[in-house]
Amino acid sequence: MPEGSMRELHSIVEAFEQAKARGKRAALATVVSVRGSAYRRPGARMLITQDGQTTGTISGGCLERDVILRAQRVIERGEATLATYDSTDEREVDFGAGLGCGGVIQILIEPLPRASEPAHLSLVDKLLRRGERGLLATVWRASSPQIARRGSRLLLASDGELWNDIGNPKLTAQIEQDARELLRTRRSAEQTYELPAGDAEVLLEVLQPPVPLVIFGGGYDAVPLMQFAHELGWHVTVVDGRPGAVSRARFPWADVLILCRPEQARDQVPLTSDTVAVVMTHNYRSDLQLLEMLLPSPVGYLGLLGSRRRSQRLLQELDQPGINLTRTQRSKLHAPIGLDIGAETCEEIALAIVAEIRAVLAGRAGGHLRERRTPIHERARSGEVRALRMIAVENASCV
Repeated sequence: MPEGSMRELHSIVEAFEQAKARGKRAALATVVSVRGSAYRRPGARMLITQDGQTTGTISGGCLERDVILRAQRVIERGEATLATYDSTDEREVDFGAGLGCGGVIQILIEPLPRASEPAHLSLVDKLLRRGERGLLATVWRASSPQIARRGSRLLLASDGELWNDIGNPKLTAQIEQDARELLRTRRSAEQTYELPAGDAEVLLEVLQPPVPLVIFGGGYDAVPLMQFAHELGWHVTVVDGRPGAVSRARFPWADVLILCRPEQARDQVPLTSDTVAVVMTHNYRSDLQLLEMLLPSPVGYLGLLGSRRRSQRLLQELDQPGINLTRTQRSKLHAPIGLDIGAETCEEIALAIVAEIRAVLAGRAGGHLRERRTPIHERARSGEVRALRMIAVENASCV
């Protein structure tokens, strides 16, 4: 699940809780399969209440109206349904050429439980609020009710905690095995499971916690960076040694504000392989101390604001006995930081930084989409998860 979807998911959970408190029934529409092109990918969600209020999106606006009508019928009947929209048929005006996407989109629309019943949404939200990764498996088609109920799920947390309401032990065991492998490789997949009594199609969705962004430097140019990251649903920490710089008035949407000097940051700022760190203190000595700490650290991304000449000078000064930076550690540094979009203002620079971070996290170069010769969205296809597991077993046998 993309990081931007995390904020959408939190909004959906909050809207669902509010609907329950007001005695309103609701339905959840989830994109479970896409063949070809589509505006949203599998895992996109929209909450619909009985009076037609919505939270989240499942397309660019072309499917929502029809899905709302279907959802209201689902709420009345209390039964889940699967809606298929084929935009590859040019003869279809409403959902063919009108979409212009050239794909087949399948959307699971299901009634959400009443206030007295458990809901998988709340469990997913709690998992992500704890900053944990997880995998959510959703059965969206089964050849018979004996195989599984449409909309039944399995949720696997990164610590091994398991919850499921699928009910079929054989199907559950197969899904759990694949879920553990996909959670390890952090790849989502669509999978078909064949059992003696029939088959089931399942969306296995890796749930990523919000990106932990740490901004070292509380200057005014850090404010738009915080704002963009907040809009994307990232978890933002701002670190500075000046009391006036890390004020809530300047950074109202930051999740954490840390008042400390660069030499104190090692003990006060948690850093993991998921951490995205941006150094923008505008102080040469502070940058030097922070780079000495951050380059050998496990952070997944490290960006430095400033010119290429200044960055090279900082690295040269760090190249001394006792530090011994490796080539891998040096290659971690993105300096000058950001994509080349001709940014000049603080807001434009923040946009360039956020865009580069997103590209790096996605393993992309950040070029023009019109020049891309492969599909924009990549996904693990049916059967790929088992191939990955076989490779893992073969590698283990060679050790």
